[in-house]
Amino acid sequence: MSALAPAPEVEELRARVRAFVDERVIPAEPALDRHDEEAAALMRELQAEAKREGLWALGLPREIGGGGLGFLPYCHVNEEIGRSEHAMLALGTHSAQDATMLHLFGTPEQKERWLRPLVEGEIYPSIGMTEPDAPGSDPTQVKTTAVLDGDEWVINGRKWFITGANVAAFTTVFCVTDPDAPPHRRCSLIIVPTDTPGYVIERVIPVLGEVGGAHCEIRLEDVRVPAENLLGERGRAFEIAQARLGPGRIYHCMRWLGQAQRAFDLMCERALERQVAGGRLADMQLIQGFIADSAAEIHAARLMTLDAAAKIDAGEDARVEISLIKFFGAKVLHDVIDRAIQVHGALGVSGDTPLEGMYRRARLARLYDGPDEIHRVSAARRILRRYERRTTT
Repeated sequence: MSALAPAPEVEELRARVRAFVDERVIPAEPALDRHDEEAAALMRELQAEAKREGLWALGLPREIGGGGLGFLPYCHVNEEIGRSEHAMLALGTHSAQDATMLHLFGTPEQKERWLRPLVEGEIYPSIGMTEPDAPGSDPTQVKTTAVLDGDEWVINGRKWFITGANVAAFTTVFCVTDPDAPPHRRCSLIIVPTDTPGYVIERVIPVLGEVGGAHCEIRLEDVRVPAENLLGERGRAFEIAQARLGPGRIYHCMRWLGQAQRAFDLMCERALERQVAGGRLADMQLIQGFIADSAAEIHAARLMTLDAAAKIDAGEDARVEISLIKFFGAKVLHDVIDRAIQVHGALGVSGDTPLEGMYRRARLARLYDGPDEIHRVSAARRILRRYERRTTT
């Protein structure tokens, strides 16, 4: 058995998760897509079922209410969760990055107030990093400020593409607290409850024609929160954010594999059933090329992602591997879905299949957690430094 292959007990758990997603979540997608009160009630039912079946928050530590899976085993499971955009919420994995950040860096009081209900699915989180007037690829240019006034932080600034802010109980805001410090020690993370006076959601941003999403633009105007809402040490926002983003990028890549695999399944099924003048689509070499290329790319992306996860599990530096899978995985996701749409013809761009929504989200994958170009440059520089050291020693 490959060292990256799941252990038998993880394979069994993975099969149970896949069955839950395929049999419970995917059939409910049309209703869940409406994002109304009925959809919310249906989601609560799915969450309760996941908890009863022992499938809730599998990747979080047991001591905070999770399933206690190690990082690599959870990556195997997370691929199955990725088959549906709604499965993250249904299975309690939507809070993994923020819950891990609070678990690692939060005070006992912060954990009691935010972490326990977060893991239980009673509240939702959001992270406030990206700004309209600063490039997301360079957080040293963040403009939002937080000034300590007695025992309170006073926060002013604007953030946008703050996913889930319209339903979140709090936003962890990335802001400048020490403007005279070196660039990577200027910023801190501060927990801001979304019902705090001065916290204003200005709009939900339409994204690629989708107007009912959850990417918000917010304004922070003389927002006051207690000094103890500082998350971790003052001036350590970059380190804390990286502890959140590194594993989070692998979570993204494993979910993307689930999406790519679902698109691949749909493509193969369509090729076998669709009759054209020369017979089945599946009998045409061009379509067979689509299928072979997609299978190879999914397999390569899966192995690359699991290799990066294994390095993290072993406590090794996986920064190059994470950057590689970020841009490679995003391309695989896009290309496989694109081929699946082509095989479906006009049906593929309609709302009658999940492919058009998957395709829209796949384009965003090239921007999430840093644009692909930044990850390419980062990986190349680190690789070249290794060669540089060899030639100078």
